[in-house]
Amino acid sequence: MIIGYARVSTEQQELARQTDALTAYGIDELHTEKMTGTKASRPELDNVKMIARAGDTVVIESLSRLGRSSKDLLNLIDEWDNKGVKLVSLKENIDTSTPTGKLLLTVLSAICQFERDITVQRTQEGLKSARARGRKGGRPKANPKAVERAVRLYDSQTQSIKEITEMTGISSATLYRAIRARQQTAN
Repeated sequence: MIIGYARVSTEQQELARQTDALTAYGIDELHTEKMTGTKASRPELDNVKMIARAGDTVVIESLSRLGRSSKDLLNLIDEWDNKGVKLVSLKENIDTSTPTGKLLLTVLSAICQFERDITVQRTQEGLKSARARGRKGGRPKANPKAVERAVRLYDSQTQSIKEITEMTGISSATLYRAIRARQQTAN
């Protein structure tokens, strides 16, 4: 069986480019998910791991869709190799059933990890630089008066949560957080 796996990191991103490439390859079964690659457990990838059997091929559009780090990627490929499952990455033109494919995979996964580490390092440097100039980052705090008004409206039980958030301009999460904080203070 040829199993396709596609992933994007957020709900707003589209899977079409990946699924088109996998379909063109000739997969028998497709598994997709919209979830960050930094999570150790991804339901559809876990499902692919579970159903892949000796003689099967797992096809991905790019190595970056599969592993959180070089170590994780290589461990997964080693696990599949031990089960007799082949991996094909279309973008990098890698087929782990060949010695050249295994070599390329090892080198490219190290480069992918290097890119990710550099991105994290640059982000940390940028945040440090911004803090040095007095910027704190993160979302601005909600207006306390708007939160207080939202809680009063909530207590009046005359409007829905959606109406309250539209009227006050605060999010429902902020409203619920204020209600919980009030309850904890009362206890």
